[in-house]
Amino acid sequence: MADIRIHREHQLGLAQARKIAWKWAEEVENKFDMECSVLEGETSDTVEFTRTGVNGRLIVAADHFDLEAKLGFLLGAFSKTIEREITKNLDALLSESAETRVKPAAKKAARKPAK
Repeated sequence: MADIRIHREHQLGLAQARKIAWKWAEEVENKFDMECSVLEGETSDTVEFTRTGVNGRLIVAADHFDLEAKLGFLLGAFSKTIEREITKNLDALLSESAETRVKPAAKKAARKPAK
């Protein structure tokens, strides 16, 4: 069995991180036929995901994501490719969120008259 571990720091807060995690869960359900469930908590959530040959969880906190996945024997041979794909998808969602958060602030700054 191969293990995948991915850790990403962020400054989104729990509410925005939840949105990203739920979007990620929807994407892996559709793209990889995963079955996902979300366990909400006060300070973090856990997205559990599974399908034949894969099971894992994504811990969603106000300042980080921690993903752990266990791949079965057959998928273990593709662990690096799978890890790259997960990383790419998660980083893209984080990047989209960061851009969305910056744009409104930039617009406000642009509207302020110069003194």
